[in-house]
Amino acid sequence: MYYIGVDLGTSALKTLLMDSEGKVVSIVSREYPLEFPHPGWSQQRPEDWKKAVFECIPELTQGIDRSKVAGLGVGGQMHGLVVLDENDEVIRPAILWNDGRTAKETDYLNNEIGKAQLSAWTGNIAFAGFTAPKLLWMRANEPENFKKIKKIMLPKDYIVYVLTGVHSTDVSDASGMLLMDVKNRRWSKPMLDLCGITEEQMPKLYESYEPVGTLKPGAAKALGLPAGVVVCAGAGDNAAAAVGTGTVGEGRCNISIGTSGTVFISSCNFRVDSHNALHAFAHADGTYHLMGCMLSAGSCSKWWMDDILGSSDYASLESPITDDKLGRSHVYFLPYLMGERSPHNDPAARGTLIGMTMDTTRADMTQAVLEGVAFGIRDSVEVAKSLGISIPRSKICGGGAKSPLWRKMFANILNIEIDTIASEEGPGLGGAMLAAVACGEYKNVEEIAAKMVKVKKTIVPDPEIAARYEEQYQKFVSIYPTVKPLFPKIG
Repeated sequence: MYYIGVDLGTSALKTLLMDSEGKVVSIVSREYPLEFPHPGWSQQRPEDWKKAVFECIPELTQGIDRSKVAGLGVGGQMHGLVVLDENDEVIRPAILWNDGRTAKETDYLNNEIGKAQLSAWTGNIAFAGFTAPKLLWMRANEPENFKKIKKIMLPKDYIVYVLTGVHSTDVSDASGMLLMDVKNRRWSKPMLDLCGITEEQMPKLYESYEPVGTLKPGAAKALGLPAGVVVCAGAGDNAAAAVGTGTVGEGRCNISIGTSGTVFISSCNFRVDSHNALHAFAHADGTYHLMGCMLSAGSCSKWWMDDILGSSDYASLESPITDDKLGRSHVYFLPYLMGERSPHNDPAARGTLIGMTMDTTRADMTQAVLEGVAFGIRDSVEVAKSLGISIPRSKICGGGAKSPLWRKMFANILNIEIDTIASEEGPGLGGAMLAAVACGEYKNVEEIAAKMVKVKKTIVPDPEIAARYEEQYQKFVSIYPTVKPLFPKIG
């Protein structure tokens, strides 16, 4: 049998066809536009996502026996607000995760309602990208549109609705709305009341691997697929990607170094740290996870190499950084080029190079930039460890993980084994795997992950280098609190 995974990204939709053994048969994608109607605003038209789905899937399944397509799962960009009227028509363009219009509403939630109260209700505090602040903004600024709302959905849930006619969401994606009681996997009535909405306006909550329905006859015909294709609830992009990397079960960890950086730690129990430094979300495998998000990770390396040094030959710029230099530099870099999310939640934070002397070289500063990102990821890992989670190893993925030097730094700075995996297909693969569980091909998410996710290479920390980095990290953690008061002053 075959399974389709859909990755609804911010710039493009990517579809993937997987067979029962986990082999990726084909991949097809389509780009679509972003709208920036005002500075700091970011939105998209759900109709463009729908168009991309109906263009990609027929092409994706060319050349196979389409009667053997059994299931479909969607992993998608989180936090976006999609609102439908009484006729299930889209009321306004979707307000996306990276939209910054809700600063006033976010401050109101965190400072007037209070972080402690929000955490008690939802397990999390407010961020500008979350869905609840968007609803408050819409109620204040677009009251006529707000009155029309019959259903509130997340981006990937709109695709599931188009395919099945069911208003659904899954617990992993819903965790990022600030409208869900994450610990108890249900909507938070106090938060719904605060936002002026009812539970009837919310979609039904499912586990990510649960079947939501099957393809509507019209959708099946347009896609060229059987009407019996099972559509599962799917997952938020980070949770879906975690399934695709096998980050399920207690204490499993995945580090993703893309433009931004994430550390995703799966946990059988619900845990919240005292400062809400990490997001506490439900996981797509039926358990929970903690997630730290760095706003600048791979983008720090790209900024330094491309814009400052003016070279795209990253390997040659990294080549002078030999093992004997690791953990011995006196130059440090705070990787906060766009402010920081986890664990500091400080939009005023800025990138900072400190410790240079007359003998500091270009290679020293390159090393500091790479190490600064790894130290920043360790900050989030330390929060998780403080909650009693043991993290003996981690997978690593994303563009930054292609650097052997950077992988070695991560292994020694975190002092854990770092695994790279054979197939790195992100949320699309995770969506297809969830669909296979929904169809009964596998009994649960852990079983399919154990079968399909293969480790390609393991980097083992060197005890001497790890010990040197331990000393360096203790110095690194003292820099941000020292310079923090300066950031608002320098703008």
